[in-house]
Amino acid sequence: MATDLIHLCKLAKLSPDEKTLEKISNQFTDIINYIDTLSEADTENVAPLYSPVFHESAVREDIAVRRQTPDQILKNAPDTDGTYFIVPRIVEGK
Repeated sequence: MATDLIHLCKLAKLSPDEKTLEKISNQFTDIINYIDTLSEADTENVAPLYSPVFHESAVREDIAVRRQTPDQILKNAPDTDGTYFIVPRIVEGK
């Protein structure tokens, strides 16, 4: 484990001293032992769960709704032809 830990530290651009390496090594061992303990739990009849908190879906039906009429939209434009916005020409054609 020590060589793997030293390699991880190099990848993370860390250079801990021996005391810190020992502490990190012990913490990794504790984490792995805890995961082993969790793997022993009987989850046969337990439904998969992505979160312990219930989340309502933010998805709604995709229904087209016209909220404003074209006239309501065009009334705010500086210039229209009654159907489209009139904008100044930016690129001159040949």
